[in-house]
Amino acid sequence: MDIAAIAKNFTEHYYSVFSEGRKNLAPLYRPHSMLTWENKQFQGAPSIVEHLIELPFERVVHKVTTCDAQPSSLDMSTLLISVTGMLMVDDGEQPLNFSQVFVLAKEGESFYVLNDIFRLNLG
Repeated sequence: MDIAAIAKNFTEHYYSVFSEGRKNLAPLYRPHSMLTWENKQFQGAPSIVEHLIELPFERVVHKVTTCDAQPSSLDMSTLLISVTGMLMVDDGEQPLNFSQVFVLAKEGESFYVLNDIFRLNLG
């Protein structure tokens, strides 16, 4: 299993879907999935996606700077992915630095988001 390739493919897919329509992220989460977004916690795909849809911007582009990954279980059934980068939001000229951590859990031949932690890195 090429963990770096899985992480790269997952993050490209996630941020592409995020930019195209946040409601379409629902299939990546499960009822027990957790999101922490700037200290606010949400559980389950409906709650997570509702929060993402309600964010106060229309357009966002994620520019990934780093994407590190490693197995987080001995049987490689979960992967830890740490992402840093910049967000271009709506018509803003100043990018916002961000970090995001995902724990992906294996389900059949694919993975879903078990845990997701997002943080803006301001100042």
